[in-house]
Amino acid sequence: MLSSFALSQKVASLQQQALELAPDAPLIGVTGNFSEGQLQLAPGYYRSLEAAGAQVVVIPPRRVPDVSLIRLLDRLDGILLSGGADLNPLYLDEEPVPALHGINAERDAFELALIPLAYQRQMPLFGICRGIQLLAAALGGTVLQDLKTALPDSPLLKHSQDAPRGVATHTVTAEADSQLVQLLGERFAVNSFHHQAVGCPGPHLRVTARSVDHVVEAVESAEGKPVMGVQWHPECFLLEGDEAMMPLFRHFVAQAKAYRKARRVHQTILTLDSHCDTPMFFDQGVQLNRRDPKLLVDFPKMREGGLDATIMVAYLPQGERDAETSARVTARATALLNEIEQRVQAAPGVSLAATPAELYRNKECGKLSVMRGIENGYALGKNLDNVARFREMGVVYITLCHNGDNDICDSARRSSQEHNGLSAFGREVIREMNRTGLMVDLSHAAEKSFYDALEISSTPIVCSHSSSRTLCDHPRNLTDDQLRALAQVGGVAQVTFYHGFLRPEVDGHPTATVDDAVRHLLHMIEVAGIDHVGIGTDFDGDGGLPGCANASELIGFTQRLQAEGLTTEDLRKVWGGNFLRVMTLCQQVARVN
Repeated sequence: MLSSFALSQKVASLQQQALELAPDAPLIGVTGNFSEGQLQLAPGYYRSLEAAGAQVVVIPPRRVPDVSLIRLLDRLDGILLSGGADLNPLYLDEEPVPALHGINAERDAFELALIPLAYQRQMPLFGICRGIQLLAAALGGTVLQDLKTALPDSPLLKHSQDAPRGVATHTVTAEADSQLVQLLGERFAVNSFHHQAVGCPGPHLRVTARSVDHVVEAVESAEGKPVMGVQWHPECFLLEGDEAMMPLFRHFVAQAKAYRKARRVHQTILTLDSHCDTPMFFDQGVQLNRRDPKLLVDFPKMREGGLDATIMVAYLPQGERDAETSARVTARATALLNEIEQRVQAAPGVSLAATPAELYRNKECGKLSVMRGIENGYALGKNLDNVARFREMGVVYITLCHNGDNDICDSARRSSQEHNGLSAFGREVIREMNRTGLMVDLSHAAEKSFYDALEISSTPIVCSHSSSRTLCDHPRNLTDDQLRALAQVGGVAQVTFYHGFLRPEVDGHPTATVDDAVRHLLHMIEVAGIDHVGIGTDFDGDGGLPGCANASELIGFTQRLQAEGLTTEDLRKVWGGNFLRVMTLCQQVARVN
């Protein structure tokens, strides 16, 4: 037993160690093995994580549903799903086979609810033994209740070894393109204590390692997310002084550290998505106050992804241009703008904004913000007075055209080039937009329309959702010359997440991923400069990519940008600072006039 003096010395030593602990040490939650009313966790889990540089807390099962789950996830930087009892087959819509062992339905329910919530937030997940099976079950895959029962004709290895836990008893082969092969090599030895296993990984995971009898031994995210599961028990090796499996824990902790860093940036800066088409779905009964599967942007997804503000647009597809049709289109735009306002007013913790100052105030108060824009100047009809009217309603920008020419200008697509750029009416529209403080948006505009607008506008121009034509030769994208010209007048181009503007399709199938969006953004920074680029996802307007499929996944995009060397100040500019600078200038000019 320690003496009082020795104990105080020990405590002092611990306090010093705590001071020396890296301030960015991530907090990892570890699920415990819950049985017979007791929560247990083998020491290998927390010792391996601590050796990799993490702080560790044990997560007890909670009732489901429980709001404390959300609060818990707000505090964690990663989750390790530990080993334990068999998975209840009822959660797999199956009946139990005779070889099923002990189950714990309470733990099953908790972890099956926890995993999707963490996954939606881009939080790093690491599943071990039972943990890999829970990952598959929670993310749309299947689990084999018992290997011998499921594979009666297969010559199986002994997957439940009698040898000590820190001794490897069979080999595993990793896929060549996996993270696992980078960490442990192509072929390595593991221990084994299981009779259940992953059957089908499901749509969100891919198999990255198997044993010689073809049993699934590891999975990773199929979408580039920080998710990995292994069937063996890597935590047992360190207890025996063997560090062969430590690369797994170091990798997981590094992912948690990156997630923590990105999340803190989102807490510090104001994040704005300059273009989403969510109002197009209003007539389908969608809800912004809940996580709606039909939408890529709703208020829960914004909170999960650390997105403070979005500009929702009233989109008008190009049609006939007679007086009667024009009047209907103007009325439609007005109705959509009003419905955006109504839906925001009905949402707790969300406010409309029409100025950058209002966005920053909402951020300080912990509120989300919605701004309003118009996509396609077709909404103006032939009535110049509509410019001021829409600005008075709170509209912050108007995209001059969409696909097809209108009375304002020629479009980049479906155009007969009837105006050879801007029309005479289009020139009046831009001058009136300058006068009233509306931003001029040139996404979708023909190249000649673009340069005409740059010449006429007295305030900087924006392209709310456009990417690089150098990297993807699409007429909707901006050439390097356009990017440089935009920068010269103080304008901003916002990279979009629409796959067709990032990488050409192959045999009619999309090929672009979030890595392509990063590639476009970096190129646009190189050409135009860090002060002249930003992000306009085009979510709910066909935007969305593997790796960043909706607003909840935007923290993952920030992580990728941080990995490319962007600083917090760079991210502040890209995540809305540049766009809001232009908005501020446009509105200031209007007040002076």
